[in-house]
Order: sequence, then C-alpha cells, then structure tokens
Amino acid sequence: MIRKIEQSDYPRLMEIWESAVSHTHDFLKKEDFLYYKEHVPSYFPHVALWGFELRNNLVGFIGIAGDNIEMLFVDNHHRGKGIGKQLIIHAINKLHVDKVDVNEQNTLAVGFYKHLGFHVVTKSELDNEGKPYPILHLQL
Repeated sequence: MIRKIEQSDYPRLMEIWESAVSHTHDFLKKEDFLYYKEHVPSYFPHVALWGFELRNNLVGFIGIAGDNIEMLFVDNHHRGKGIGKQLIIHAINKLHVDKVDVNEQNTLAVGFYKHLGFHVVTKSELDNEGKPYPILHLQL
C-alpha cells in the first residue's frame, strides 16, 4: 500500500535510507555517507513524501518536488520486489512526475530508470551538495 508520509515516519525513513544507501552507493566515501546521513532528514520537509507499506511496515519511500523525483529508497531486504517501480508509477500517474536525478555511479539505479522509460537529458559533474558525484538528469 502506498501512503503519504508523516513526520513521525522520519526515523523509519532514515533506517530505509541507510539500508538502501549502504548496499547501493558503494562509491560514496565514508565521510560523505556520514555527511548525507546527518543532512538527509533536513530535506524531508521540502519534498512530498510517499511510502510503501508492507504488512504495516514502511519498506520504501519516494520524495517529489514539482515534477522531479528527488529521492527513492527501498530497504535492502525488499529490493528487487517491484516496490520502487510501484512508487515510480504512483509518482508518474498521480503526481505527474517526469524527471529524476540519479548518481551516475549508481549503475543499478540508472538501469532501473532507463528500463522504466527515462532517458539522460543532461549531466552535472557535482551533486547538489557540490561533491564530486556526477548526477544524470533523466526525463521520460
């Protein structure tokens, strides 16, 4: 089930974030992982957050700003089960999203978005925090 995220869900979102990032972002330096872990909660109030619940347990979430997917994370124990795809389809159909930014070095995510019909429009050499992690800007 997909539902709107409440502020009380933020601690669980961070558990999901850490589980996902520690298994998919092996290109991150340890100090950058810790930097993002500290700063990610401050991003939550600036995006519309939707979560995927399985047996009353949040296992994934998506953050939307305008027509752009700002974040998508699925607990590592639930990856590969279609949860991310369902969140993306929800965002496209209900929230009219047609763009996403993704780390170029996260090749699984790049492939996932391309499989769903996104294509690379532009590339930035630095991420939004000015760190040297190239970002691909994709669009449907």
